[in-house]
Amino acid sequence: MSLRHALLGLLSERPASGYDLLKRFETSLANVWPATQSQIYTELTKLAGAGLIEVAAEGPRGRKEYALTGGGLAELRHWLTATEPQRTVRSDILLRVFFLGVLTPAQGRAYLTGLAEMSEREHGELRRLTDSIDWGDDSLSVHGRIALEYGLRFNAMRREWAQWAADQIK
Repeated sequence: MSLRHALLGLLSERPASGYDLLKRFETSLANVWPATQSQIYTELTKLAGAGLIEVAAEGPRGRKEYALTGGGLAELRHWLTATEPQRTVRSDILLRVFFLGVLTPAQGRAYLTGLAEMSEREHGELRRLTDSIDWGDDSLSVHGRIALEYGLRFNAMRREWAQWAADQIK
């Protein structure tokens, strides 16, 4: 996934300013694809230059509202249907697990217990986020809930695995 496709996806719902997109990132995509304000504005400039979005309205103090073009929608659909998702193969968490043997058993168990606790915290944060959002019937809400459910289930699985793994270290 790229920031480019995340922005095109958000703009497929409705036109938005850079500020609006930043806020939508914070309440929807930040858990799967974080982005800073400068990254968003830089990418919006690139998307406009490529003809994938256009300025739909201008407001006070240079505020621009962007809308998806036909070319932008075609690019988003192509990315969704014709490109393979990138499989992330790097995991700092699992790399550390491979080398826990250089620690004492107590230290290894402590690392895994800490990972279980971190997973529990992240699960709780996602649960609070789920409860704080006024979910609608729009496409972004429906699919956002599905993505959030992945995060909830992933953290529950990682917590359970870390507890099991800690028990494996004698």
